[in-house]
Amino acid sequence: MRKVKLYFLLLFTTSLAALGQEQELALAEVYDYAPDFSYEEIERRYNNLGLEIDIAFNDRVDAFINYFTVRERGYTREMLRRKEVYFPIFEKYLAEYKLPQELKYLPIIESGLNPGAVSRPKAVGLWQFMAPTGKEQGLKIDWYIDERMDPEKATEAACKYIAWLYRIFDDWKLTLAAYNSGIGNVQRAIRRAGNKHDFWEVYRFLPRETRSYVPQFAAVLYTMEYADEHNLYTEEPLYPTPYEEVEVNQFVYLKAFAEEGGMDLEELRMLNPSIKKDAIPENAKNFKLRVPVQHMPNFELNRETILAKAADGKTEFEKMAKNMPGSTFGKEKVVYRVRSGDVLGKIALKYNVRVTDIRAWNNLRGSMIRVGQRLTLYTGPDFLTDNTMVQSKPKDQPIPASKVHVVQPGDTLWDISRMYKGLSIEKLKTLNNLKNNQLKPGMKLKVG
Repeated sequence: MRKVKLYFLLLFTTSLAALGQEQELALAEVYDYAPDFSYEEIERRYNNLGLEIDIAFNDRVDAFINYFTVRERGYTREMLRRKEVYFPIFEKYLAEYKLPQELKYLPIIESGLNPGAVSRPKAVGLWQFMAPTGKEQGLKIDWYIDERMDPEKATEAACKYIAWLYRIFDDWKLTLAAYNSGIGNVQRAIRRAGNKHDFWEVYRFLPRETRSYVPQFAAVLYTMEYADEHNLYTEEPLYPTPYEEVEVNQFVYLKAFAEEGGMDLEELRMLNPSIKKDAIPENAKNFKLRVPVQHMPNFELNRETILAKAADGKTEFEKMAKNMPGSTFGKEKVVYRVRSGDVLGKIALKYNVRVTDIRAWNNLRGSMIRVGQRLTLYTGPDFLTDNTMVQSKPKDQPIPASKVHVVQPGDTLWDISRMYKGLSIEKLKTLNNLKNNQLKPGMKLKVG
């Protein structure tokens, strides 16, 4: 009898568990349910937005709306989660430069609201500036600092750039197209279309990516404005971290600064995304370091000690920087021409660098190289490979009495500098008044 009761008890509890799982699945389905709206319903909503950037609703816009509201709902939820951090910044500068507020949605398709985003062509930041354009707009870009990653400075630069583009085209759709593909591509499309200045008339002459860019922008705008209508919500929105700015004019290693100030290093990094290598250089002038507001009383009380510790961290930082994958810190540039039989491993061993570094320096995705290809290398202090220490080639050879080296086939400045004690590439170039690294067999070089 007890066995029977136990059986029914197990059956009952198992049924409850199954029912609970079914309820959870049902709730998940309700949570992720994508309402099915007709083309006409979506068009009516879109037209009710009253946009200053007047992009006509059409099949292309509708297709992208379906993409963001049905197929990529997770991506849209993530944008909803992040928007409170960045939209206030966008809205402030758009108002200051008297630009349409709709442009606050542009960084969603540019970077996914990620200030550290880097594209394959090396566009960087929320607004995806290429380095030349960023510098033209006044952004500082060097080994230590990349202001394309600073939400405030990059947004102001983007507003200035967009305002300039609009003055050229006097049309928002063409301005967006030029922001994506450059002025030249849009002007070329206009000429090929018979000097038409309507986006849809020049559409087929634009680069493929740009053809999608404008309708995609319209779709993102609609999706964010009507997210709730499409059952798109976020349960854990992000909010900006309150901060105050501290002006520094010295070397600051963020790790040491955070440790001495009792701060969270990740929070400090998040507030200062333009600091690429966790350090502010010693020649920095009036650099505005953002510090979480709750840590400011302690910082003000111990300012001298915290800044002194941050400066003392330079030795640790330099050691770390020299070993960072793809680092050029403290190294000299060498250009190597690939020869028959070369592989990355052989070149890495010859120049005492890592294969991963050669890939990073030359934007190589794999290990394929071709004869005649020029590779940029940065040589300098020894560093660790993945498994062992690579030792430098010893400079056994003293400087000869003649103080002249005859260049042999395959010789590089790096090879020659490592043949003689006390000889660096820069010294070799100075002694021989060399303007570049190019050598020819038979050349006679002073080596001392």
